[in-house]
Amino acid sequence: MNLPDALATGAMLLIVLITLVLLMHYLKLRDIWALLSNCQKSLRWARIQESENRELRSALRAEKAHVEQLRRNLVLLQPTSDSVEKEFP
Repeated sequence: MNLPDALATGAMLLIVLITLVLLMHYLKLRDIWALLSNCQKSLRWARIQESENRELRSALRAEKAHVEQLRRNLVLLQPTSDSVEKEFP
């Protein structure tokens, strides 16, 4: 084996080594990309659930206010003991 053959063999080994390193980086980046994609999906669902929770809390506040209004109206409509005695002696 002469010098040009040794240099060519060394260059080929270096190219194979660089190719393997690039392949390892590609596989790692593919995993990272999949992880980021899943994070984006999770973030989108979290935003949707947060929006739904806000709407539900708002509806609950409105319902509580309505119930309180109905209770106040019921108290106002109930006869007092004085008015009952006046009507039925």
